[in-house]
Amino acid sequence: MNASQAQDGFAGKLEAIRAELSAQGTRVLVICEAGFDAFFADDVDAAKTAIDLDDPIDRADVELENACVELLCDASREQRELAPAQLREVLVAAKANNELERIADCAVTIAEQVVRREGAELPNTLRVLANSVLGVVRDAQTCLDDRDADLAKQVLRSEDTILGFKQAVRDAAEKAIAAGTMTVQTGFVLHELASACEHMADHATNIAEQVLYAVTGTIVRHCETGWIEINL
Repeated sequence: MNASQAQDGFAGKLEAIRAELSAQGTRVLVICEAGFDAFFADDVDAAKTAIDLDDPIDRADVELENACVELLCDASREQRELAPAQLREVLVAAKANNELERIADCAVTIAEQVVRREGAELPNTLRVLANSVLGVVRDAQTCLDDRDADLAKQVLRSEDTILGFKQAVRDAAEKAIAAGTMTVQTGFVLHELASACEHMADHATNIAEQVLYAVTGTIVRHCETGWIEINL
């Protein structure tokens, strides 16, 4: 195999990984929507259906991880010199794959709360939080598919908004418990759900970080004043 054929083979395998990563992102968004829908509908059967959606996501997670490792092993075995951008693409695919699987785990956590909800009335801020998180996850997947650095930066800037909505949910629950209109059990459920939402957003911002790394070669870090870019 000559150098040109080797590069074509690498590019084809990398494109297949990207395609499967995009499909994984779609599966993850579906389970997120299903988990939230089941919770707000207080539907135990829908919750079980949502939880079952995690199995194919777990299988794809392992397959994608193996595909990334095999691609790098092939390059090493064939003594192929990879450009920095090519290496970043493989690393980003492996890391983003892991973040997507963890977002799905959070969706399972949300669906599992249905049996503990006790049919209680929910604060309006919870729906706002859920819709915001779904938007962030959707944008993270879009910027990953399109390699959109500008959208990735928007995802990063959403962090403070999500944290604000999370705190609003907790405040509403504490007031309702104090007023006797919500049980402590339901309060715990809302606390768990708000935390799961925060974790989902965290994983989405991690994906956005990886997109910026792949597209621009910069590393972003969060500090007290916001996100900063570090040029390598």
